[in-house]
Amino acid sequence: MRIIALDVHQSFAQMAVLDKGVIRDAGKVDLERNRLLRFAQSLRPDDEVVLEATGNTSAIVRLLSPLVARVVIANPNLVRAIAWAKVKTDKIDARVLAKLYASGFLPEVWMPDEETEARRRITAERTQLVAQMTRLKNRIHSVLHAHLIPPYHGSLFSKRGRAWLEALPLAEDRRRVILRHAGELDRLGAELAELDKSLAQKALDDPQVRRLMTITGVNATVAMSVLAAIGDIKRFSSPQKLVSYFGLNPKVRQSGDKPAYHGRISKQGRAHARSMLVEAAWVISGVPGPLRAFFVRIRNKRGKSVAAVATARKLAVIVWHMLSKDEDYTWRRPALLQWKLRHLELAAGHASHRGGRQKGSAAAYSKKAVRAAEREMVGEAEEAYRRFVASWKQRSPKGCSGAANEVRRS
Repeated sequence: MRIIALDVHQSFAQMAVLDKGVIRDAGKVDLERNRLLRFAQSLRPDDEVVLEATGNTSAIVRLLSPLVARVVIANPNLVRAIAWAKVKTDKIDARVLAKLYASGFLPEVWMPDEETEARRRITAERTQLVAQMTRLKNRIHSVLHAHLIPPYHGSLFSKRGRAWLEALPLAEDRRRVILRHAGELDRLGAELAELDKSLAQKALDDPQVRRLMTITGVNATVAMSVLAAIGDIKRFSSPQKLVSYFGLNPKVRQSGDKPAYHGRISKQGRAHARSMLVEAAWVISGVPGPLRAFFVRIRNKRGKSVAAVATARKLAVIVWHMLSKDEDYTWRRPALLQWKLRHLELAAGHASHRGGRQKGSAAAYSKKAVRAAEREMVGEAEEAYRRFVASWKQRSPKGCSGAANEVRRS
């Protein structure tokens, strides 16, 4: 078995081959598809290839995987931390990759499957569009602020808000800037609508998205973003592993005989999925259910921001259990779920049946009695959680007997 390490660049890769304990430089290979395929066909079936994660890693792995025993992707940040050197060349980097893999110290990265890659592409594209629109809106607000114009009471970027903007007494150049940004917002908004339509179509065909949507406060966008980050849930042997992957675990520092210090969350891993979970936590804080009771308990101790992050962490644990056990959320609200799925169908371009004689699957949610019954059901679960937490305070402190507590009370 040979270990072939590739130090990948944009147009070529520097190679190093480790064979029977001897490592040697093997020149360069061009990263043009046909030339890379010819190189792959020259490899042995028992070879193992090692390369760092870069922008073109996925395409390289797809070509090499069928022709070799294994293709390993290294985490570039951790490799640099382990193998830092003052002398750095492409040849040295390739040799380091081969040696780390042979010694068992190579930090590996999971290669997503095609379905997960598709999820990641669409969620990343949507994130970029939303970020661009936010920047344009902030620029319009900054122009208004610079001219001491009070905020508009309502949605500034609606039709009425647009008419209000056009009627403002501004200099011609400032008006031109605002209208240009507003026009760009319209264009990006149309692109976002098309992207949301594509996302809704994919979500409707994805049973895992539907499963996560059984959690009140989780919509298709949040579910798709979380699933895009996770990929195969079997990668995570415990919910704590998934929490750490999202960067929602606190940093811990401990040295010598001093007690451990728990700080802020690590914020390592998938930042977009973490932000989506926090966004869902804020929604959950306003609807009845056990998770709201959890949010309120943490909020009363540490404040709203800490409570939102703690609830996001709790959500990550729940997501792990749901995906690992193929189970829906215990405190799901069926009518609300059908309402969310119906809105997802409309976003995907399905026909609207408004005014027809036949009622749709989401008709039950329009009935006040049905909504009240579901809210009462989850409200009872919320109250049960509060009683459960209250019983903690009535228990004896760890290491103390009940008799000792009675003595203290007297």
